[in-house]
Amino acid sequence: MRSIRIDAVLVQAVIAGALSFAHLHDLAEAAGQTGWKAWAYPVSVDLLLVAVWRRLRTDRSKLAWFWFLVALVASLGANVATAGLLDLDHVPDWLRILVAGWPALAFLGGTLLAHQPTTPDPAPAPEPRPVAVVDRPEAPTPAPEITPPEPAPALPEAAPAVAVPPALVDHARKVATEHRTRTGSDIDTATLRSRLGIPEDLAGAIAAQLA
Repeated sequence: MRSIRIDAVLVQAVIAGALSFAHLHDLAEAAGQTGWKAWAYPVSVDLLLVAVWRRLRTDRSKLAWFWFLVALVASLGANVATAGLLDLDHVPDWLRILVAGWPALAFLGGTLLAHQPTTPDPAPAPEPRPVAVVDRPEAPTPAPEITPPEPAPALPEAAPAVAVPPALVDHARKVATEHRTRTGSDIDTATLRSRLGIPEDLAGAIAAQLA
């Protein structure tokens, strides 16, 4: 069986709540709120404190702190006023006005706290994602343009072969033999053309056959 453990903080809360409840009741009764109305005032103050406390857990706005101070002053004021500093048999008029106006004030505060939208906490900034470095292949160096060589000039067409009569070739060979015997050197084309009296192209064709 589990042992019952007394929480000192809880005991203090019960004592403080009971005393504050009694002081608020006595102050309301002294201000002219008799019967059940005197008991409703401490309930109203405590409910406003609870509503403000729940609001402060999610929203630390100026509105929530304002109504927290209002409820705290009402509770502490009753404790101080009933501690002998105030003559409860002769309550001043301003205090009677405050006590009489408290229900409307508490209702206004509770309504504003219940219907005022909460300020959401700012979302944390997203952490920057690491940027992946991708090695891209370098672009290939363009090959140098090769200029095609200019076409070689066309060789002149060979002159058509000149028909040489065999008898002229035999005669030219005799002339060439006689020239070699006399001079000791082969006959050239110009000499052959002069000796035979023939055109240059025909002399060249005969010299080619004699070579």
